[in-house]
Amino acid sequence: MRLYWAPRTRSSRVLWMLEEVGAPYERMLVDLANGGQHNPAYHVINPMEKVPALECDGATVAESGAIIAFLADRFPQMGLAPPISDVSRGRYLQWLFFSPMIEMAITQKFANVQMPEHSAGWGSFDKVFNVLSEVLTTSPYMLGEKFSAADVMIGSDLHFVIDVFKMLPPRPEFSAYLERCHSRLAFLRAQKIEADGA
Repeated sequence: MRLYWAPRTRSSRVLWMLEEVGAPYERMLVDLANGGQHNPAYHVINPMEKVPALECDGATVAESGAIIAFLADRFPQMGLAPPISDVSRGRYLQWLFFSPMIEMAITQKFANVQMPEHSAGWGSFDKVFNVLSEVLTTSPYMLGEKFSAADVMIGSDLHFVIDVFKMLPPRPEFSAYLERCHSRLAFLRAQKIEADGA
């Protein structure tokens, strides 16, 4: 596998997922500051010219959520996604793809955009985080007792919103959840890779 990435981007969640999967992979640093993402060869890999992107056994996948879903299904032995026949698969997919709601809520708050809650697909900044709070007040992870790829997505988002950008005051349920996520060896390895930047 080959990951095209850059530090301090959405690549961080894919790094975490790759470390959870435990399969060997190669990192290809894309030099965003000097326009490496606009290289014609990289455009073929990801026409949006963003990171991350992943090549795996002839498949090419871009968009971090899609890459995480791909990896969870590609390595079922790691137990990071419920099988298709499992009733928990529906909620798993719901939380796995909840990340755009979080990003839109953050954008709304950061840009101070006023929108009626009924018109916004994400509802509102408060609605998004209150919904997550409901889940994490009663469960250690998004699917209950078991860590999944959905936690890589949600955990990454909450890490950035609370720890990095300080856009949301800490809540006990979020702090406890992030502590569980941050204690995972795969997360710690991914953080070290990020810090080293190579």
